[in-house]
Amino acid sequence: MERTRAFLRSIDLPDRDPGTPPASRKRFPDGAQYRVEIPSVEGPEVLAAVLAEADRRGVPVHRVSQGSGTMLLTDAEVAAMASTAAARSIEVSLFTRPLAGWDTGAAAGASGATALAAQARGTEQLVYCLEDLRRAAELGIRSVLVTDLGVLRVAARMRAAGELPADFGFKVSVQMGLSNPPAIQLAEQLGANTYNVPTDLSPAQLAAIRAAVDIPLDVYIEAPDDQGGFVRHYEIAEIVRVAAPVYLKFGLRNAPNIYPSGSHLAATATALGVERVRRAEIGLGLLARYAPDAVCSTLPAAGLAVPEAMA
Repeated sequence: MERTRAFLRSIDLPDRDPGTPPASRKRFPDGAQYRVEIPSVEGPEVLAAVLAEADRRGVPVHRVSQGSGTMLLTDAEVAAMASTAAARSIEVSLFTRPLAGWDTGAAAGASGATALAAQARGTEQLVYCLEDLRRAAELGIRSVLVTDLGVLRVAARMRAAGELPADFGFKVSVQMGLSNPPAIQLAEQLGANTYNVPTDLSPAQLAAIRAAVDIPLDVYIEAPDDQGGFVRHYEIAEIVRVAAPVYLKFGLRNAPNIYPSGSHLAATATALGVERVRRAEIGLGLLARYAPDAVCSTLPAAGLAVPEAMA
């Protein structure tokens, strides 16, 4: 194996997952090691409830993300989320859809082909995804979730060409599935601004990825059941140490998958969002206990893709 490990070193990649992961010296632009993300915030009512609960519990929220896609929010709902987030200087990231899992094709539902569900099928679905993120930008949003490398590549070229705002951010979803340093390095090179790693990577594996990329990593501290259902609260201090800059992402185990969401699921979506904030309070309490010197960003914070409130 030494020849292969030597070659990895020759192209500036780590040659192994470290036995004792080194501390990351990389930071957010403000010098912080970590920020907090609350996922599955499926509309303006859920956003309001999440922020109210965060204020009540003293939980900092730097970013919220959403899974049903811009396509299933009205213009008024997208604008309302943008306005609320702009007033708080936090990032809102809306999912870019549709994708194969919501298409008429059957392959994405096959037992051996679940990875296909997060891919854009053909040119037409590529166009739909690009139109979805273009609409988000027009309504003030400055961050979208991307799962497909082709969508990421073209969207980044749109940003460079002025077809999207220069400060528009691409947050790669956990559903893209890239799991090793050079693969995630490729996503960074294609224009990703943050990368949500698979939910089961060890601290050593996270450290190896961190050595290869500079963009923030998004790491589930608690993962939803369809992403493994892992509860990693006692690992939070080590994750911050080796993976900084990192978004600590508090999903929720033992909870229903509500995508696509809507008014028929408003009460459930709100209750789940509020509980995610409670889980964040628990996780951050353990972080303060075991790594009291870990540095959190204060708002407003450089590098956040904060929406613009539309007139």
